[in-house]
Amino acid sequence: MNEEKSIRLDRMRYTKNTLASSLAILAILFDVFYFISIYESNVGSWYYNILIGASILYNLVFMLAAFLSSEGIKNYKIGYSYVMIVLGVIQILRIFIFPMRAHAATVTIQEQAITVMETKQFLLCVVYLAASAVCLIAGAIVGMIRSRELKAHIASLGNQAV
Repeated sequence: MNEEKSIRLDRMRYTKNTLASSLAILAILFDVFYFISIYESNVGSWYYNILIGASILYNLVFMLAAFLSSEGIKNYKIGYSYVMIVLGVIQILRIFIFPMRAHAATVTIQEQAITVMETKQFLLCVVYLAASAVCLIAGAIVGMIRSRELKAHIASLGNQAV
């Protein structure tokens, strides 16, 4: 192993995995933008149902889990990478739950059919959720790679001492 790589790996023992952690925080930020985009809408009574309540609850759980993952992955704990992948996949699935339904739905207000979610807002929601998912999955991959590298490096240090 070349000396430069060895030094980089040895430094990992004393530094945090800030890239993976920052990507998880960025995913939370994109989710907040999505959250604001959805909940600022008020088109008739379409949004007042159990789905919106479940969505709000999930957003809170998502933000807590993503923040916890950002702190765990910062310390090279590989298990949080798997949590981030699951959260990323759920973010992608969310595109097909709320935004798709709202974009396809219409309500009648004063005898006029109005689309619940206009195309511009729909595309923004899709971009926010997709960006959140990409950040989570990228952060998870970075976290896995770095965690495995650090674990292998520490194991090699143990072998050298013998």
